[in-house]
This record gives sequence, C-alpha cells and structure tokens, in this order.
Amino acid sequence: MGLFQKLAKWKNSLIQREDPIYEIEDWNEIVYDRDDLQIHDKKQRDEYVRGCLEQIAEASRELENLQHEYNMVTSYLKDMEEIEALPEEEKTLLQTYARQINELETVQSGYLKKESRMSETKFRQLERMEDEIQEGCEKLSKAEEYQELIKRDLRRLDGEKHAYLFRRNELKHMIEDSRSMAIVCTTAVVICILILFVLQFGLNMNARMGYFAAAALGAVAITAIFIKHNSAVQELNQVESGISRIIRLQNTVKIRYVNNIHLLDYLYLKYNVSSAKELLNSWQQYQREKEEREHYYKTEKALDECQKNLLHELRRYQVQDPVIWLHQTAALLDKKEMVEIRHNLIIRRQSLRRRMDYNKEVIAGKAQAEIKDLVEKYPKYAREIMDIVGQYEKDFS
Repeated sequence: MGLFQKLAKWKNSLIQREDPIYEIEDWNEIVYDRDDLQIHDKKQRDEYVRGCLEQIAEASRELENLQHEYNMVTSYLKDMEEIEALPEEEKTLLQTYARQINELETVQSGYLKKESRMSETKFRQLERMEDEIQEGCEKLSKAEEYQELIKRDLRRLDGEKHAYLFRRNELKHMIEDSRSMAIVCTTAVVICILILFVLQFGLNMNARMGYFAAAALGAVAITAIFIKHNSAVQELNQVESGISRIIRLQNTVKIRYVNNIHLLDYLYLKYNVSSAKELLNSWQQYQREKEEREHYYKTEKALDECQKNLLHELRRYQVQDPVIWLHQTAALLDKKEMVEIRHNLIIRRQSLRRRMDYNKEVIAGKAQAEIKDLVEKYPKYAREIMDIVGQYEKDFS
C-alpha cells in the first residue's frame, strides 16, 4: 500500500470516528443543557439563573419594540379601512387633493432635477446687480465694439506708417542716385571738353560745335537731375511729415486703446464674465431661472396648502396617522396601489406577529420554564433562585 493510500485511509477513519458534538447546530433553536452544570455550585447556579433571566429581559426588550411597530402597522390598516369606508363624495374630495399634490410634486421634481439650473452663487450675484445688468451689457458691448474700431485704426495707421517708411527709403536712395548721376554727368562734360580742347589745339580741328553740344547736353542732363533731386527732396519732406503725423495719431489712438482695455478689464471683473455675450447669456439665464424659481415657490405654497387641506380632511375622518398619506397619495387615486399597500402591511404584521410569538413563547417561555423546573427539581435552592429573580426584576425595572 502506497503512502498516499495510507494517508487517505487514516483520514477516512478519523472522519468516521468524529464526535457528533462537532456537527453544526441549528442557530434558531434555543437549547438549555444542564449536563455540564454543577447545580450544587453556587457560582455556576447563580450564573445559569442570571443567564436565563438575561434571555427573558432581552426577549422583553425585543417584544416592546416589536409591539410598537405592530401597533403602528395595525393603525395603518385601520386607517385604510376608514378611508375605504368613506362615502363617494368624501373619497372624491380626498382624491382631488391627492391629484393636486401629485401634480404639484411632479412640477417641483422637474425643476429640482433640471441639469441646466444656475448655481446659487451665480444667481445671488446677478440678483444683487439686477438693476444694473442691462446697462452693464450695453456698456460692455459698446466698449468691445469701440475696442475693435481702435484695433482697426491702429492696424490701418500701422500699414500707412510702413508704406511711408518704405517710400522714405526709396526717396533717400533716389536722392543718393541723383547726386551720383550729377557727378557722373559733370565728370563726363568735363572729359568731353578736355577731349575737344585736345582736338582743337593739338590737331588744329574746329571743335566749336563740339563745345556747344557738350555744354547743351550737360546742361540738359544736370537740369533734369537737379529737378528730380529737388522733387525727391520735397517728397521726402512730405513723407517725413506724414510719418510724424501718423506717429502722433498712433499715440492718440494707443491712449484710447489702453483706456478702453482698462475699462473692459474693470467691467469683466465687475460682472465676473469674459465677454459681453457671456454677460448677456447669463442675464437671460438669470431671468429664466428667476421665473422658474418664482413658479417653484408658488407651487410650493400651493402644495403646502393642498397638503394642509388633505390632512384636515383625514383628521375629520378619524385617521390616526394622516401624515403618512402625504407620501402615498397614489393609493388614494388607484385602488390597485391601495390593495398592494394593504397586502404589504398585512405581510409586515404577520412577520411581526411571528417574531413576537418567537420571543414570547420560545425565548422568554423556555427561560421561564427552565427557572421553574430548577425550582421544582431543587427545592432547597428555590428561595435563593427566587431571590435572584426578584433582585433582577427590581434592577431591570
């Protein structure tokens, strides 16, 4: 036989010899076992009796709680019987109030569940500034529009300034070029005259017409260059004057731009927004929210009035707990709902009855029977046991 087979056999033998006391007991059953009780030992005897008394006390406390719940459920059932026994006219009146309560609660629930509701902080902020919001919207819109105009002017002036600067560079180059051309022309005329002078006196040629031609061409070229130079100088002065004018205009517009920026920053800070559009949207949302809240408060007032009327009528019909009907108005309107509530209450009452019987008969009854049995079987300890019972009842009360 292998090692594993021996171990398995040994394990099975242990299981077969296992003592029955280790079996799982029924936890719902109260068992009194005096096999291990040394009844003649005063300490053990007293502890045993007190244990029984403690079970009786625990059962009494539980019965008290259960009795209260049982009476309440019974009261609900009696109230339902009272309501169902009412004449049709009185029932119709109750149903009218119940229907109004349902409708008003639906309106309130719709408002409270609305996801796009304005936060309380935002609502209170706009409420404080309600009288000046419209004026603020206008100011903010005008300031933003003015800011766009200023930006447009600055962009236009900046474009003109760059155009003037580009033209100024062109004119400066033109003036420099005209000066260079004048020097070249003058040099050319001088060289022509020198050549003519050499031809006249060195080669005995007639150079008179050459002198006239050179002088005429030089005069025309220099005059044209001079006119172009003067024209460029005059235009340069105009351009520089224009640049100075644009810079002055830019400075003026920049001052307006900065002042308007500061105004916008202040208005944004004041109304806690980032644009006129946002403020306008917040204002429109606030108006809707205000209207909805006013409607909600009117609904709440009407609901309170309907609930008072329903309570008044129920009290007139001797209903013990009329307040609970404020939360189950559907039962007043629908017979099936009323039947379902009654069915649930009956099941609850039956459950409570079983628990009461269990505590009274099983827990307290068995504990009392156990103490009585001890007194009958051991009469010499009867007085001592009854003294413990009397003292416990005195302490418990």
